[in-house]
Amino acid sequence: MSVEKVREHLKQFGKDKDILEMEESTATVELAARTLSTEEARIAKSLSFYNGEGAMIIVVAGDAKIDNKKYKEKFGFKAKMLASEDTVNFTGHAVGGVCPFALPDDVTVYLDISMKRFETMFPACGSCNSAIELTLDELERISGSKEWIDVCKNW
Repeated sequence: MSVEKVREHLKQFGKDKDILEMEESTATVELAARTLSTEEARIAKSLSFYNGEGAMIIVVAGDAKIDNKKYKEKFGFKAKMLASEDTVNFTGHAVGGVCPFALPDDVTVYLDISMKRFETMFPACGSCNSAIELTLDELERISGSKEWIDVCKNW
């Protein structure tokens, strides 16, 4: 199960016991915010995109949307989200539990600056009913992100 892979990944950072597993679904920003009693903006959405022959994850604040113009300027091609069936194949996580942890080595993670207005964020942990609260520094380190980018709008 994907959450167990994430737990194993988090163990090397001493965070494996910090995973929150809920009875309620956290598969959407709205559900996660309600379940975690926080604002939607503090839910770290892990959006998965095609990146040539592979995939990449861009983690953004829950209230942010991808700005297609900024995305194309950054990466040189149009944003195309992974199809549901490709999400598990490329990331190892199902839609609703996609996170920036325990990913195949060829999946690059980026963090969007829309999250920088908060001290902590709540990304998923590989299932549709899990999350973890991390500082931005922890999120950056544990996700192994390549860099902070600015590809969002409306936040």
